[in-house]
Amino acid sequence: MSAPAPASPPASLFHLSRPAAGPRARPRVSRSRCVASLASQPPTPPPANANHLVQTLCASGRLARAAALLQGLPAPTQRTYKSVLLAAARAGDAALAAAVHRRLKADPVFRSDPFLSTRLIDAYASLGELPAARQVFDEAPVKSIFVWNALLKALALADHGEEALARLADMGRLRVPVDSYSYAHGLKACIAASTSHVPASALVREIHAHAVRRGYGLHTHVATTLIDCYAKLGIVSYAESVFATMPERNVVSWTAMIGCYAKNERPGDAILLFQEMVASDEDLVPNSVTIVCILHAFAGVNALGQGKLLHAYILRRGFDSLVSVLNALMAMYMKCGCLEAGRHIFDLIGHRKDVVSWNTLISGYGMHGFGHEAVQVFEDMTQMGVSPNIITFISVLGACSHAGLVDEGKRLFESMVDYNVTPRAEHYACMVDLLGRAGHLDEAVELIQGMHIRPSPQVWGSLLGACRIHRHVEYAEMACSQLFDLEPRNAGNYVLLADIYARAKLHSEVGVLKDLLEEHALEKVPGCSWIEVKKRLHMFVSVDNKNPQIEELQALIGEFVTQMKNDGYVPDTGAVLYDIEEEEKEKILLGHSEKLAVAFGLINTGRGEVIRITKNLRLCEDCHSVTKFISKYAEREIIVRDVNRFHHFRDGICSCGDYW
Repeated sequence: MSAPAPASPPASLFHLSRPAAGPRARPRVSRSRCVASLASQPPTPPPANANHLVQTLCASGRLARAAALLQGLPAPTQRTYKSVLLAAARAGDAALAAAVHRRLKADPVFRSDPFLSTRLIDAYASLGELPAARQVFDEAPVKSIFVWNALLKALALADHGEEALARLADMGRLRVPVDSYSYAHGLKACIAASTSHVPASALVREIHAHAVRRGYGLHTHVATTLIDCYAKLGIVSYAESVFATMPERNVVSWTAMIGCYAKNERPGDAILLFQEMVASDEDLVPNSVTIVCILHAFAGVNALGQGKLLHAYILRRGFDSLVSVLNALMAMYMKCGCLEAGRHIFDLIGHRKDVVSWNTLISGYGMHGFGHEAVQVFEDMTQMGVSPNIITFISVLGACSHAGLVDEGKRLFESMVDYNVTPRAEHYACMVDLLGRAGHLDEAVELIQGMHIRPSPQVWGSLLGACRIHRHVEYAEMACSQLFDLEPRNAGNYVLLADIYARAKLHSEVGVLKDLLEEHALEKVPGCSWIEVKKRLHMFVSVDNKNPQIEELQALIGEFVTQMKNDGYVPDTGAVLYDIEEEEKEKILLGHSEKLAVAFGLINTGRGEVIRITKNLRLCEDCHSVTKFISKYAEREIIVRDVNRFHHFRDGICSCGDYW
């Protein structure tokens, strides 16, 4: 049934003609019963008003009876065909859809109906039967814009982006008028066209420009899809521009922009935009996708108080019936340091657990340093018959890395082929991190050199991070020789290498790197830390300038540091790359964002309250030492989540065991 592979899209894909003016799942029914009813049983005499009866049976999920009646119908209506196709798609019954397809081909009235061709393509697409969907399109005598759009949608959803773009180009060549849905499906196809020789960002911008020229650029459906595409590409400024110029916004548009911020490490902006949405129009009611996005944002900044308020809203509005919302809620609690609350929600999901539920629990245990528990959840998952996916292995390998479970990680990595999961760059990055943290740097390099795919920046970055921990200059230079080509604008790689050089007393090399940073106008991502106090979010940035509030916080930290020095503490100034006196370097350390957040929490929270902080970078060694001391001296529990994992500080001890 497969159609020939489409020709490659031309250099400019979109010479399109101007447009003309102008759930709850049903009970599953076995395929064999439906097909037997339609193909092998003798025709059932149709009762009076049989078309209506077939439609009613489909709506109630009684597909076997509906299929039997359809076989005997002398003149099924368009609505009857539509009802059976929708029911087949809901039930996941490809055999029933194929049987309806055969009946349609023999129907002299509807075999040329473009509406039913569209519905048939939609049904096959939702059932994963893309070759059959192509066949319907190729054989359709009348190819309306709706038939074309149905095929574009099917191809984009199946990640056949290049073919979808080729079909879109065909529409222009054949002068088929496009509409807003054509553009939306074309934009999604750009993201799916991952193997194209043209970058996805260039394809999206080309369709964006074409939509603007044809008057569709501000159409709500097109603009919302553009925001989503730019979000996936990480081009937040373009998404902001599209959102700002939209004349009308619905809840889907707002949600797309909120999700854009949440996915691109701007959770604070996501929260502010959510608050703006709620205040702008009382008729704008968050939907389940909005809830998932904002939970992700709350998790990003450890906003546990606001997350709990949203949990109450979820219960009031009945969103707790949706597994996707419960998965996001579980992730929020775990990322805010409430592992037990997250596990409780996992248990509440019960038999409805999907692979995302299991992945979230594995990841939660991993980021808290409970590697053995994460591996056990993985074993429970597979024993329950749930197949692990790409994300599952990233989560469980990451958990092994944080806990130093080298042998366990190797075993799991080698087992991926048993589950038909091909290792990607992300999995190799996890393995390099696992081996590197444990000090097996030679083995990590051998793994990289033996990769069947080109090592990504993540892979080399994992090696560089391990070299920083173990102060291995040679391998650090090897990693950076690749990273400087792959990520020429990433200042963090230069800074990490400079840190390694500085600790090795290679000051001339440090100077060279600082000159390169200046020459290329590269700036290191500043350290930022967030703390929620009385349900209000406060952000601190690592500084070495002065203002009254910062000076007060630094003075408090300075008091603790003075006491620590009496116990033999020596500030770790090795990471301060400025050529200044040691005393000045120590003052810079006092301005690290997590220290400021800890001091703010001590001043503004009551005794016995847990201080919860999130940081956008790895926790530095000096801040780790100081926070351990403060937790003991101030008798406070302090939970810090950095870019890699959680650190639970209590009584002068960190849960990471100084292994991070």
